[in-house]
Amino acid sequence: MKDFLPPAAQARMLLGPLVRGELDDERARRLYATHTWGCLSEPGDGVAGRLVGALGAEAALAEVIRGGRDGIARDAASLTAKQWSDARARWLPRLETGDVRLALEIARRAGLSAITPEDRGWPTSLSDLGEHAPLMLWVRGDVGALTRSARAVAIVGARAATSYGEHVAMELSAELVGHGVSIVSGAAYGIDGAAHRAALTAGGTTVALLAGGAERAYPTGHERLIEQIAASGAVVSESPCGTSPTRWRFLQRNRLIAALSDATVVVEAGWRSGSLNTAGHAAALARPLGAVPGPVTSAASAGCHRLLREFDARCVTGADDVLELLGASQTLFDMPAAQVVEDRTDDATRVRDAMSFRSWRQPTDIARRSGLAPADVAAILGLLALDGEAVRGAEGWRRARSGVPVTR
Repeated sequence: MKDFLPPAAQARMLLGPLVRGELDDERARRLYATHTWGCLSEPGDGVAGRLVGALGAEAALAEVIRGGRDGIARDAASLTAKQWSDARARWLPRLETGDVRLALEIARRAGLSAITPEDRGWPTSLSDLGEHAPLMLWVRGDVGALTRSARAVAIVGARAATSYGEHVAMELSAELVGHGVSIVSGAAYGIDGAAHRAALTAGGTTVALLAGGAERAYPTGHERLIEQIAASGAVVSESPCGTSPTRWRFLQRNRLIAALSDATVVVEAGWRSGSLNTAGHAAALARPLGAVPGPVTSAASAGCHRLLREFDARCVTGADDVLELLGASQTLFDMPAAQVVEDRTDDATRVRDAMSFRSWRQPTDIARRSGLAPADVAAILGLLALDGEAVRGAEGWRRARSGVPVTR
């Protein structure tokens, strides 16, 4: 297969409007290769992270395209033969020149900026994610907002928040920005939105992490809020433009919220809330974790009470408690992150995300959308069919609307 990367002059033309600083030929091809990796791999792909870390984005991409038959690339990244073959099987279906360049064009029209670890504005705290760290971030707004404040706090919680939860989130956010702390959250309904709005009203810095492309407001009901965040802070995604938010990407996005923050506070969360996933990442990264208590009769606070009772979260009743968290020593919590989150972020989740309830899709299309190898997708589809979660028809597969096994 011929070299996938365009000539350096063309790479400079495509990337020039999206990056800061001088863009020579070497950097242009390196950035194009890094962006291509974002199109090939799903967020948090540790195999991609190890390969790019060992060889660099450009050489790693060349090895994937050529097949790496001599095993040098595989050995450099400490990958097994199976890890290498499985990774190539899930990456190569996405290797489309048109898709890679379309994402750049969308980013240019949306006025986004691209930053990588070699840029001055890159948040160094992301390196704590190791091989699961993002290779590139897409920023809508002020790149400087990512590193402007000396301290940052993630305020997260339930979408279906109560008035009590939203009030507490707003109070915490407003008081913290008054102490020079930036607020990090996910721009969702409920607690996230309340925290962002309060930070903006108080004249502070706030950063929103999205699960899809940074050019697209999600949820759409927060389009104006996301525009306001971008006007004074930053809206950020590791996914290339045009990427749709899926459950898998939301859960992977949460690791960035935790990594960008010096402490995480869960204001309200149900027993199985996605906010517990963020809490799990914070614990795994040795970031201080706080939880706001609520009425013992409130299902919206059950997850917070669980964090307080079982996972060594600190009780947060006001901004002073959060400031104390920021000054606390960064020690690992007793319980590993995987045990905080019951809702697994496994490959079956990615296959479900890639299917439609209405449209039939071929396994190869599902593989491309999920970022998994076709053989793995075929096996997972069979299991989902047995569980009544997927239906096979003459035109392909689609999701079932109930958990009752379906035959066709």
